[in-house]
Amino acid sequence: MRRKSERASSFCRYYPANMDMKERHIALICEELALQENQVRNTLELLADGATIPFISRYRKEATGSLDEVQVAAVKSRYEKLLELDKRRETVLRSIEEQGKLTDELKRQIEDAKSIPDLEDLYLPFRPKRKTRASVARGRGLEPLALHLLEQKDDDVAAAAQKFLTDEVPAAEDALQGARDILAERISEDVRVRDAIRRLFAGTAVITSKVIKGKETDGEKYRDYFDFSEPLKRCPSHRVLAVLRGKEEAFLRVGIEPEQEKALDVLRRLLVKGHTQAAQQVEEALRDSYKRLLQPSIETEFEALAKEKADDEAIRVFADNLRQLLLASPLGQKNVLAIDPGFRTGCKVVCLDAQGNLVHNETIYPHQPQGEVATSKRKIMSLIDAYKIEAIAIGNGTAGRETERLIRSMAFGRDLQAFVVNESGASIYSASAVAREEFPDYDVTVRGAVSIGRRLMDPLAELVKIDPKSIGVGQYQHDVDQNKLKTALDTTVESCVNLVGVNINTASKHLLMYVSGVGPQLAQNIIDYRKENGVFLSRKALKKVPRMGDKAFEQCAGFLRIPGAEHPLDNSAVHPESYHIVEQMATDLTASVNDLLKDENLRRQVRLDSYVTDTAGLPTLTDIMQELAKPGLDPRSKVKAFEFAQDVHRMEDLKPGMELPGIVTNITNFGCFVDVGVKQDGLVHISQLADRYVAHPSEVVKLNQHVKVRVLEVDTARRRISFGMKK
Repeated sequence: MRRKSERASSFCRYYPANMDMKERHIALICEELALQENQVRNTLELLADGATIPFISRYRKEATGSLDEVQVAAVKSRYEKLLELDKRRETVLRSIEEQGKLTDELKRQIEDAKSIPDLEDLYLPFRPKRKTRASVARGRGLEPLALHLLEQKDDDVAAAAQKFLTDEVPAAEDALQGARDILAERISEDVRVRDAIRRLFAGTAVITSKVIKGKETDGEKYRDYFDFSEPLKRCPSHRVLAVLRGKEEAFLRVGIEPEQEKALDVLRRLLVKGHTQAAQQVEEALRDSYKRLLQPSIETEFEALAKEKADDEAIRVFADNLRQLLLASPLGQKNVLAIDPGFRTGCKVVCLDAQGNLVHNETIYPHQPQGEVATSKRKIMSLIDAYKIEAIAIGNGTAGRETERLIRSMAFGRDLQAFVVNESGASIYSASAVAREEFPDYDVTVRGAVSIGRRLMDPLAELVKIDPKSIGVGQYQHDVDQNKLKTALDTTVESCVNLVGVNINTASKHLLMYVSGVGPQLAQNIIDYRKENGVFLSRKALKKVPRMGDKAFEQCAGFLRIPGAEHPLDNSAVHPESYHIVEQMATDLTASVNDLLKDENLRRQVRLDSYVTDTAGLPTLTDIMQELAKPGLDPRSKVKAFEFAQDVHRMEDLKPGMELPGIVTNITNFGCFVDVGVKQDGLVHISQLADRYVAHPSEVVKLNQHVKVRVLEVDTARRRISFGMKK
């Protein structure tokens, strides 16, 4: 690996000194993300102009070279980090300049630094310090002795030390000790040294943990880490987060470092020259420097890096799970009877119309202690008939299996499917301000049942009302950087909402606020305008909404749908800015836009090359043709009914070797969790997912996927179930 000074000179060869900082940043992003200059430049300009990531990736493909959402987000994130680096760079330059120590060479190195660690290494010798052993020694005039020892030519260091004796330094050994303190600090601040030790940490550091004496009982949940050791670069994110949580809770003592002797060998090769007495003094100083200064400093840095990497991985897994959950199959607009099951307090039953409006609610008591089975069945039958129910949604919480069994025992005389719905987070919603605003006259049990029914109809529209952290598809979400987590989850929700598109005439405020360019205030304005003026008949009518300026309209219009609109493209993903293209296509074929939408043969006659302009190239035209073939198509698949095994209801019913149907409820780096209807999800470890090597569980399973599992082990005392999916 090249030394830092070599990397800096390489940077200067590619990026001349007269290149301004933004141009350097663009060049660096191109290099790191393997992108073309115009892709990065145009993306940054669009972002600076207020364009959102979904809008850029969907409607500005010509400008970005068809970058997808992930790539646009990567450009945005890296540029923001470089701007943060610039702020820190300014602070460092100002501080060193105020000290009168800023040379041209140092300034060049600081301006060329490409990361915070590189910058901090350069600043370390100039950072204002509290009183240290080295500063005390310098105050006693021992720096010349330290520099003399560093030359490593002297074979009589005691004689050299005699020249520095004072009242404060009464003996030669005191002088040598002070000189070694200065050398130790100097070594710990040397850029070459820190770079070499970093490389050693990166390649060979081991993360270890030991239980703190006397905490064995209270820290029982960390038993797996009471005497733990693993190479840091191979330690998966979930183990890193578990170990660091144990440290945070004061149950574990954690260390990260390579073999000490290897580190000292690295320092000897860099610093020790020959076998003189002075060289022996330098070796003593480097040992002290590593143990007292270097190792703790680099360990802290690598613990932070390991935490950041583990956070990023945990957040990525959480965001992937959330995306799958938000894009779960919808039932669509149907009349639904939803049940929030319960024992003592009964089952709350609500009837929803095809738009999700609450039209009826009541409580039935089919389970013990009341046991009103026959009465409950009659009520359900009467509600199904009265409200023309087309599907039944049953929450999977307490009494869920018993309620499912009750429903499946009934003969409805027609095709009426019952669905078990994951109700994680429903209680959070039912007690929220959003739910109180929607249903001010109903209690939390009614709101919870409504949420269960709406989740079946459209999971995305309902789940956006709940804090993603409460939905139950993450791991270690309380341990990771909360700002990063919120940003990632909000971005995921925004991406899903804009991928699916939103019916502006039925969408809630919470759904609308995630549409590109809308936000909370404009979402409320849209709702208010809809209440006062009735449904929107065209996208153009959106411009009448207060604060809907040209920029906001540009950003949101393509993602909003209006079924039955005056203009047929208003219910498609074709952006209004491109309507003239489609209209010209229709005119050239002596047809209407509606004809183009309906007639595949007409669309085949379109020659896209004829419609290429400076702003609409083949990527946009191809998207338009795909949309004309299936206007407003929901990218989500259709929902499928699922049944648990009828003779399995409790953990005690499970026996090793049983094969059972289940639903994937959560995916982690180490496996997936599956619900088989016993009120306790079981783990399919990654090693049990398939008859082949699996790098990540997402290669094999998706959230809400229906799977077959084999029971491997049941631990009722610890409430743990192990499943396998190998054939």
